[in-house]
Amino acid sequence: MANETREYAPEFRQRLDRYYDELKWLYCEIYHNDMQAFDYFVSMLYEYYCARKPALKEWDEARELVPDWYRGNEILGMMLYTGAFAGTLQGVKKHIPYLQETGVNYVHLMPLLESPKDRSDGGYAVSDFRKVQPELGTMEDLADLADACHERGMSVCLDFVMNHTSEDHEWAKRARAGEKEYQDRYFFYDDWLLPNEYEKYVPQVFPTTAPGNFTWCEEAKKVVMTTFYPYQWDLNYANPVVFNDMTANMLNLCNHGIDIIRLDAVPYIWKTLGTNCRNLPQVHTLVRIMHMAADIVCPGTLLLGEVVMEPSKVVPYFGTVEKPECHMLYNVTTMASTWHTVATRDVRLLRHQLDQVFALPKQYTFLNYLRCHDDIGWGLDYQFLKQFGMEEVKHKKYLNDYLTGNYWGSDARGELYNDDPRLGDARLCGTTASLCGIEAAEYERNPEKTDWTINLDIMLHAFLFTQSGIPVLYAGDEIGQLNDYTYHDDPIKAEDSRYLHRGDMIWSDAEKRNDPETRQGRIFQALKKLEAIRNEHPVFESAADTWTLEPYNDHILCIGRYYQEEKLLALFNFGEREETAWLNEGEEYTDLMTGEKRDAKAVSVPSHGFLWLYHSYKPVKEETPEAAAEPEAEAAASPAAEAEPAPEKKKAPARKKAAKKTEKKDAKAEK
Repeated sequence: MANETREYAPEFRQRLDRYYDELKWLYCEIYHNDMQAFDYFVSMLYEYYCARKPALKEWDEARELVPDWYRGNEILGMMLYTGAFAGTLQGVKKHIPYLQETGVNYVHLMPLLESPKDRSDGGYAVSDFRKVQPELGTMEDLADLADACHERGMSVCLDFVMNHTSEDHEWAKRARAGEKEYQDRYFFYDDWLLPNEYEKYVPQVFPTTAPGNFTWCEEAKKVVMTTFYPYQWDLNYANPVVFNDMTANMLNLCNHGIDIIRLDAVPYIWKTLGTNCRNLPQVHTLVRIMHMAADIVCPGTLLLGEVVMEPSKVVPYFGTVEKPECHMLYNVTTMASTWHTVATRDVRLLRHQLDQVFALPKQYTFLNYLRCHDDIGWGLDYQFLKQFGMEEVKHKKYLNDYLTGNYWGSDARGELYNDDPRLGDARLCGTTASLCGIEAAEYERNPEKTDWTINLDIMLHAFLFTQSGIPVLYAGDEIGQLNDYTYHDDPIKAEDSRYLHRGDMIWSDAEKRNDPETRQGRIFQALKKLEAIRNEHPVFESAADTWTLEPYNDHILCIGRYYQEEKLLALFNFGEREETAWLNEGEEYTDLMTGEKRDAKAVSVPSHGFLWLYHSYKPVKEETPEAAAEPEAEAAASPAAEAEPAPEKKKAPARKKAAKKTEKKDAKAEK
């Protein structure tokens, strides 16, 4: 009752009232009617609302006007490691013009909060959620970078590691020292009896590099749960203090200007003995509460769920249209299926998987990517593949052999990660360019092969931009950056092959981005053209109808899109030679890449090539010579005609849409 009668700012009260009944119901259900904890939770929300600076509240208001601001065709993301990309947060700020030139308006900063250098798992073992890793900068630098991005209409994403803390976190130190209050924030056991019971049901994440789910803590003389690595201690979200304080840590990041919170390893956060401790119902309850908390304190903040699971486990993290959980999810299945298709040259699995994605509500937004900071896991639909004679263990071996270049005729250059010969399983690492074969072609100094592999790289990016949702590049992919083998010489990184594709940004290569004779220039300029076309045509909006077509050729993937009287047929040839898509579409199309008129009947597509065939059903307006001359005459007569036009500040998608809504409201008011 305390929060129902307390005086709050009107804006906060309005938002709180919108969710209060559901918020209280879910919180009290999961935390057994602990009203003291709930009252503290709501008071904490108000504290962070009051601490939110006016400029961020202005963004909140714009996004409240247009809650679907992130679902258009205007957003292009890039994920980057601050240190590898520019050394420091201030360095990233200096490179904002480069990001803008690339077309990026969504900057995903990989983990940068304080963590031990030798036990960090790439920044995913956080020792302090309120500090930036010292060599990268400070929290003030993070807020400064976010402000600079916002001024240019760019959003900022940051990883939030919520399943565990580093063993060096203050909570862990106090737990190690024997303080029960802090041991209760983790999973501590006096002996191995219960941990051994858990192990009967809980799979191992890293069976070769970090076997088991528990570690003996010598200082506390107890066993502690460590699902990922021994230095990452799982948090006990059954304790409301953990949930309250971790939500506060998340909101603190939002108040430093973070627009998108990536919920790392979210399926793991609730543990129940006798289950596999994955995707339990309580996880969805907690994510829904976090969604409401963000809507109350900082509406417009997005939750991005990292759910690296099979599709049936991924989709529930959207929640429902009426009661959403995550705003966006990683499209990990399409990413893995894409590289499967590169290796097999057979599109049937990819088409099957896309049919499932296209059948989902359009409000469900996926973050699409070719490569990211992590490895590629082969969580494919093996029941579907079985009908084509592809058995799981043998097929995984083929994929890994092909994409590491250990299969005759393959130019791909990847490396295995977490190889487990006992299970016949391994994951894969490598940059997009090296997996496409560009590294091998350049090593051989083979111009024909270089052309062929660069075409594959560009085709895959065209496929990325064809999908509904938000396309995200991995830093360096825009210039075709190759594998970085220097990690082998670093004692901290040498055992983790994921550093193969986490190399430093090669800025001398980026300087070649406008040279069409170079690999860097060819890929950069091709991506710029793809981005420009995607931004120009509403048919690329996430609200578009999407479907796959049958081209009667298993080497060609064909996707259809329709929106606002625009139709697109996108064809991608994964085969090794020119192929024909046996379509019979009646309209006349334009090739968006060349401007040429094309029929969509028995369409020939070159090897590693693609076509974006466009048709508009809108009637063409005939323009008289006199009407065409009028704007030119007016421009010539204008006193400002000779003056250099002032550059227009780029608005964020939310502000642009909000401005349009405001204009429509004003027009209605005038009428």
